[in-house]
Amino acid sequence: MQAFTDARGADTADELWLVEHEPVFTLGQAGKPEHVLMPGDIPVLHVDRGGQVTYHGLGQLVLYPLLDLKRLKVGVREYVCRIEQAIIDTLADWNIEAVRRDGAPGVYVAGAKIAALGIRVRRGCTFHGLAFNIDMDLAPFQRINPCGYAGLAVTSMVDLGGPSGLDAVKPALVGHLAAQFGLAVETAPPPVLPTP
Repeated sequence: MQAFTDARGADTADELWLVEHEPVFTLGQAGKPEHVLMPGDIPVLHVDRGGQVTYHGLGQLVLYPLLDLKRLKVGVREYVCRIEQAIIDTLADWNIEAVRRDGAPGVYVAGAKIAALGIRVRRGCTFHGLAFNIDMDLAPFQRINPCGYAGLAVTSMVDLGGPSGLDAVKPALVGHLAAQFGLAVETAPPPVLPTP
């Protein structure tokens, strides 16, 4: 995503990348190692996004919006609010009431964090993004201070009566995010992988 951002020009189409990561703790640029309490067998990677430490694992939907904020005429604070609103709207599709919290980016349900944000903006273009807990093992979050907050509770959609599969959530989240930025969605063909 860094290479894509560095190479893009004024006419490069915006992209949304959806992935699911193997278990990993990531520390943002401001991340303090003391927030990683017991990494154990889970690798810790230093990354060039904002924010502190978070956990990525199977059953979590990670979305990287690669957007040209200058072209969209959107500031960084508004960008964060729109991402949060897209997540809130996605949760509302399953009758899950969610909110944002002043001074603590992300989305919360009944005080527990269900989605974390870690972004980067370079030359007016965004990379990194959001991590949305759908149906995952939440135990590794107890081995860190999530987003730098000791004892922060985390939750997932399945624990709140939502779907257990990422495939149900992907189109809803992409649709809400596209609506927030006035984008039309086109599905890209899968990448062609080299043959061994």
